[in-house]
Parts: sequence; structure tokens; C-alpha cells
Amino acid sequence: MTWNERVAALSDLDLTKRQAGFLATVMLHSGVCMGRQYCAYAGIEYGRKMVDFFGLLLARGYVTARPCGNQNARLYHVHHRPLYRAIGQEDNRHRKPMALSRAVERLMLLDAVLADRDCNWLATEQEKVAHFTLRLPVARQDLPQTTYRGTDSETTRYFPDKLPVAVDQDGRTHVFMYLVTRPEPGDFRGFLERHAELLRAVPSWSIRLLVPRHFTGALPAYQLAFQEQVASPLRPIVLDELRWYFHARRDGANAAEERFHHAVGAFGAPRFAALYRAWLERGEPVLDATLSPTLMDAIGRGAGGLDCHVLAHRYLHLLPLVGTA
Repeated sequence: MTWNERVAALSDLDLTKRQAGFLATVMLHSGVCMGRQYCAYAGIEYGRKMVDFFGLLLARGYVTARPCGNQNARLYHVHHRPLYRAIGQEDNRHRKPMALSRAVERLMLLDAVLADRDCNWLATEQEKVAHFTLRLPVARQDLPQTTYRGTDSETTRYFPDKLPVAVDQDGRTHVFMYLVTRPEPGDFRGFLERHAELLRAVPSWSIRLLVPRHFTGALPAYQLAFQEQVASPLRPIVLDELRWYFHARRDGANAAEERFHHAVGAFGAPRFAALYRAWLERGEPVLDATLSPTLMDAIGRGAGGLDCHVLAHRYLHLLPLVGTA
């Protein structure tokens, strides 16, 4: 469904276009919201119109509410199945109950989406796959993906990080969101490795690092991780030794062997740990790509980069409520 079709479907449920647009945004990107976010979307003051809107949603059973860090604030979870069915997302995971820590992370993402209303936002796996494979096009094997293997089955999920992607009005520039949730950037390195081939395939891109205020001290570590994973191609001689080491490590080489011992020291940095995990998942193309200067060149000419965005709101006051709802 298109955005306009989703808004029209919700408007048929006796909601205004503004209310329908906000609900569609919440359901697609977070599943949870606060009153101040509706005010930001609607361009209204925090007051009666906001209270009446959420009172309507509560009366209809569209949302549930839980108290936040002070008695005047509420966190609303949009869970009503017919609402999600109306926008073609009946099985969306945002309908399901969630721990408050996860809900707070989704509030952060919703704030980031609401702060940039001029872009076309891709929220679901289906939307992202369709956009990149049909409109650019990008080969499906170059999309970020994770394969889940069972005893007799195998399932590949695309864009497994489930983070919003923005397409600028020019249709060329893509913004990939990443939310900082811990002080060490190990997961961020994995995110960059999963997206590396897609970044090479699009004309212009940026990684938008969403930084809660309580994690601003971690920014240098994340900036270094970006530089190492994205903008530092390996020399062929280094790659040859790294390839040998990865195979030896996977196959259980003798740890006392001098060459292996030397490689453990040479490739003990976090960059290579992220590469090893990616190589185990996707094989030799991961290592072959480390020679490519494409991403470094894109950064050099301004067609790629890291955009560090410190979130304007505070969220820590919500976290003590975990487990009380």
C-alpha cells in the first residue's frame, strides 16, 4: 500500500487525515508514542486537542496507556489489530507487547522520523526490498540480510536491523538510521558490514547515528568504528593473511602454531571481529570487498558519510518503570 492509501484507510475509521497520518507513522515505525509526539506531528500545543485525541483512541480500544516518570505523561501502545489490518500490516511486530526498555528505543526512532518529515520513509522489510530492487535497482544478494537455518529449512530476512531508511526527495540520497543503545560499537560494526554492499550500490548515502544524550560520551568510539569498517580498505597482502587466519580459526587450527599465534595478535582488533562474524554468515565476498575503495571515495567526494545526531529529548526517566505495566 502507498502512504496515501494507508491514510485514506484509517480516515475511513472516522479519523481526521491528521490523526490518520500520525497513527500510520506510529504503527509503521514504533507501535508506541507519547502525547508530545502527536503535538509535534500536528503542529499544535500540548493541551486539550491532544488529550481528546488519545481519549478517543483509549475509548475505542485502539491503544493502551501506561504511566511514565511523572503523573502527567503517558506512553501509548497502538495494538488494535483492525488498525494494522487497514494499513496492510496485520502481522506487524509492533502490535505485540514489549518491554519498556524496547518501547523507549522505539520512541527514539519515532522522534527521529518525526523530525524529518520531508523524506520518504521506508519502514517495513517489504517496502525496503521493493524500493532497492525495483527502483534503483540493487541485486537482492547485495541487500543487508540474515539467514536463519533450521533442521530442514532456511529463511532469509532482509534488513534484519528493522531500522527506518529515508529516501530524499531527489530519489538518490538514502539515509540509514542507527540508534546507539550501548557504549561499545560492536553491534554498529555488524550493521555497517551488513550494509556495505548496499552502500556501494546507491548513488548517495549517509549513516545517521541517533545518539541519546546519555551516550554522547561514546561518540568517538562510534566514529572510529565507522572509519575502520567503511573507509579503510585493506592492502592485498594484509587480506591474504587475514583470509588464511579466518579459515584457520574456523577450522580449529593449532593455537600453538607460530603463524596462527602471530595472526591472533595482528587481527585482534574489533574491526576484524566484525569481519569474521560477517564472513561466517556470507562467505568470501565479505573479504573480497575489503579491497574496494568505493566507500572511501564516496566519503571523499561528499556522496557518503556519518551524520551524528544527538536526540533532543531525554528518555532515562522512563526506564525505572520496566516491568510495572
